[in-house]
Amino acid sequence: MLALVFPGQGSQKPGFLSSWLEVPGFRDRLTWLSAVADIDLVAHGTESDEETIKDTAIAQPLLVASGILAADVLLGDGDRAGITAGHSVGEIAAAAFAGVLTAEQAMVFVRERGARMAAAAAEVPTGMSAVLGGEPNDVADTLARHGLTAANANGGGQTVAAGTLDELAALKDDPPAKARVMPLKVAGAFHTKHMAPAKERLSAISAGMSVADPSVPLLSNADGRTVNSGRDYLASLVTQVANPVRWDLCMETMAGAGVTGLLELPPAGTLSGLAKRGLKDVERFSLNSADDLDSAREFVARHIHPEDRS
Repeated sequence: MLALVFPGQGSQKPGFLSSWLEVPGFRDRLTWLSAVADIDLVAHGTESDEETIKDTAIAQPLLVASGILAADVLLGDGDRAGITAGHSVGEIAAAAFAGVLTAEQAMVFVRERGARMAAAAAEVPTGMSAVLGGEPNDVADTLARHGLTAANANGGGQTVAAGTLDELAALKDDPPAKARVMPLKVAGAFHTKHMAPAKERLSAISAGMSVADPSVPLLSNADGRTVNSGRDYLASLVTQVANPVRWDLCMETMAGAGVTGLLELPPAGTLSGLAKRGLKDVERFSLNSADDLDSAREFVARHIHPEDRS
């Protein structure tokens, strides 16, 4: 079984869409999604520097657009994944892939999400840091002592702490035993109480959105379970901006469902790395360059059609 996964904020890299603009039709579609999002995604995906694309209002639409378009180029109207999921903002790209939202709806939603989360983050200087290793109870106790939230439970011994910059600085100076603390390239304490204003705005605009039920099994960051209702999934997209991401539970569901191959859409690497530790028996493919499309399609075929495996 194939799992198709979409990465979240912090995975973006300068120029990561450059090779994709050579794919026929990709630039045209990206230009169209740029118009919908009112952001020049072509320039930001090819020319903008690291600091520019760290901006939440830019990074989130850029990631969702790249995931939607790369998945379409990879699969077109052919084979579909056995299961799909996105990490944080990647959930919106997964929703478009599964048919819950149209590409245009996804871009409007992420445009508002990114802008409102950026505004919320600007009210108080906040951020996120990955905590790698450590004993789980000690990690939890240390975060609580510093007033931080475990915003992402990523499995494989990785927890993402979120809070004010002062709280994160205290964590760096006083980390859990046998753990490393690594600041992330994000500009806010996402999936915490600090994002409550963004949640209110998304709740208002989602009320009038039309949705469809997922065409492929779609996992929620809330609890890792499959969501069968498009309306329920949209509701979870709203609440997740201020609630923790349980990617560890998403991987547990993939393992239980019999996933044999996990393909990560660009900018890939983060979720494949987590799968290396959390889904050790699952083959992984990080699709970053359009030059790797043929190999990616062979990977897809092997895991959708097990009889074709060599």
